[in-house]
Amino acid sequence: MNLNLSDEQEFLREAARGALSRFKTVEAAREGLEDDGARLDLWPTAIEAGWPGLLIAEDNGGAGLGVYDALLVAQEAGRVLAGAPLLGPLPASLLLDRGGYARIGEVASGELKASWLPARPPSELEESWTVDALSGMTRPPAPAATVEGDSVTLNGTVAWAPDAAEAGVLVAIGRTADGEPVAVAVEAGAEGVSVEAGWRYDATRSLATVTLANATGTKLTVSASDIAEAWYLTQALIAAESVGSVETALEVSVQYAKERYTFGRAIGSYQAIKHSLVEMLRRVENAKSLLIYAGFAFSDHPDEVAYAASAARSVAGGALDFAARQQIAVHGGIGATWEHDAPLTFRRAQLSRRLVGGTHDATDRVTEELLAGRGPASEAA
Repeated sequence: MNLNLSDEQEFLREAARGALSRFKTVEAAREGLEDDGARLDLWPTAIEAGWPGLLIAEDNGGAGLGVYDALLVAQEAGRVLAGAPLLGPLPASLLLDRGGYARIGEVASGELKASWLPARPPSELEESWTVDALSGMTRPPAPAATVEGDSVTLNGTVAWAPDAAEAGVLVAIGRTADGEPVAVAVEAGAEGVSVEAGWRYDATRSLATVTLANATGTKLTVSASDIAEAWYLTQALIAAESVGSVETALEVSVQYAKERYTFGRAIGSYQAIKHSLVEMLRRVENAKSLLIYAGFAFSDHPDEVAYAASAARSVAGGALDFAARQQIAVHGGIGATWEHDAPLTFRRAQLSRRLVGGTHDATDRVTEELLAGRGPASEAA
């Protein structure tokens, strides 16, 4: 199997890097912690680059690309801690495209910003569709759904939904009386829809808590497996962002280890520093391998998507947490102060490991898939 990027993928990655390089994203991440108005709005850039239509079919006005291509863009966003609108719009576009949404052309062009409200597929630990909790560890059920033809009425709350605050249409996942999921396109300004915008800890993450009180939307003709795929797409996107952030943390740390001298020697010559840098490299290389696997699973092995995306999220999340801490340690005293950018990476790591189910949830899913014999390692055994 040829794992090299195609010419088109190389161009996509370089185009994303070039688009993001026009902004001081790290400086904006710092300023956004103190001033809401300082946070960058990258949606116009996303439209210019064609990111809203990445996963939408060409017949519907999109680029018709695959998940692996979207992961390349997310990885570049993670490298510069950019608050790129990917986690909400891309899974939403996937479901809207497959579900026959009437305004899909507007979604593809970016004229209509879509965002999905993440719902976790059932597992052996939780047998129903659930959403992130506003507080605490107990996950509440997905909004209750009453289906009448193509119209669906929803009641429930979804907390910490990425990019939902700025969306014109929300893709909500409801739970019918028999426990089956239903995907619903709900206008953000519709009656019964309340969107409370906010951010927590990492100013580059646009989050919102959405309350649906007898809110009515249009049913999307997608299956439960399609809805689950949107969840795993988000897991893979967070993993890709994490990989990008680790790559930058490693590059910055290696450079500093070469330049900083103590007792007449570069600190990179000390064994403790060398070991921490090598461990950062080992972890990010493992995560990159799993990210490639996840990308191919979406296109070629749909039965392995849950395992592959969850494994990538689990390993990449652990890599970013470790790298963020080691970046601070390598830089010594200055690394723990606001004089350096390392604390911003640390904040990204800590929120990423909790967002949309969290790293621990992805790890549990990997275990479940393996024990059930659905992972490739189980098949080989």
